Amino acid sequence: MNTIDYIKQEMGMSMSWIGGLMADMQDSPLTVPTSNGGNHPLWIVGHLAYSESNIFHCYILGQGNPLAEWKDVFGIGSQPKNDATAYPPYDEMLAKFEAVRADTLAYLETITDTDLDNPSHNVPEDRKAYFGTIGKCLTVMTTHLAFHSGQLADARSAAGRDILTA
Repeated sequence: MNTIDYIKQEMGMSMSWIGGLMADMQDSPLTVPTSNGGNHPLWIVGHLAYSESNIFHCYILGQGNPLAEWKDVFGIGSQPKNDATAYPPYDEMLAKFEAVRADTLAYLETITDTDLDNPSHNVPEDRKAYFGTIGKCLTVMTTHLAFHSGQLADARSAAGRDILTA
């Protein structure tokens, strides 16, 4: 298996795990994962859509983020609000996330393992350790979903739902 195939495999697996969690929480989008608070599903879905769009469009392609208007609500340093009206509709955010993931997977069909070492674009100096190359950007995309899938699973548990088996 080459590195591109590995990244595609990881992206596919992480998407299949988190996709079920995201879809299942549409009717309880403000459920916090712990008694001490945390990121609720509504914020997580928007954050994942915004972040992946930013990594793909800005850092990998060197373009503007088509979801730039979501930066204050979902970007680094943003905090979840307990007001659903502060966010775009859940299904819209989910569709945007699925679209940018599809664009990322299509992009992977156009590059080689050698391209992974190419420098990324427009990355702030203090973030280059994570986003300094195309390969690093794609690696973050795989781990970022895994990180937030745990929060979604905890929110489902807090909502009193049984564990998803598939």
